[in-house]
Amino acid sequence: MDYTIEPITTEDVKELQKVSRETFKDTFDEYTAPDDMKRFLKEDYETGKLIKEIENSNSRFFFLMVHDEVAGYLKINVGDAQTEHLKENALEVERIYLLPSFQHKGLGNVLLDYAEDTAKKEGYDYMWLGVYEKNINAQHFYKRHGFEGVSEHTFQVGSDPQTDWLLLKNLR
Repeated sequence: MDYTIEPITTEDVKELQKVSRETFKDTFDEYTAPDDMKRFLKEDYETGKLIKEIENSNSRFFFLMVHDEVAGYLKINVGDAQTEHLKENALEVERIYLLPSFQHKGLGNVLLDYAEDTAKKEGYDYMWLGVYEKNINAQHFYKRHGFEGVSEHTFQVGSDPQTDWLLLKNLR
């Protein structure tokens, strides 16, 4: 499958917002009350908030393009942009979001490999991420890629405090 990975800029915020809302809802709707989902999608993917995240020099977003169509995106964080201080000299994979029509085609591997290559090129010792405790498919995916559970944290979806398992991979 032909693909490219392209940096996301503030010019792309509306497309980023659309993909974020669609993929999050598709993945987590069955676990989340409708009012909580509606509130989360509105607040967490609000235009101004996304622009602020894009403009943060310690966060980077990348679209995965398949035949000039957005298939999904990757968000990575370093330094104070990370959602937790899990390890020194670590890169966080905050989001790997693929639209439903592009899932189960190996494209999650592409984005995760891109994040790992970036982490290694930039000299990070660790890569980490959070995965929802009920997202069994994602847990298996990350385990296959060498991630191990080390902790957990609360991920707030509206008024629903959900548990994410924090997974770590040693890159050295």
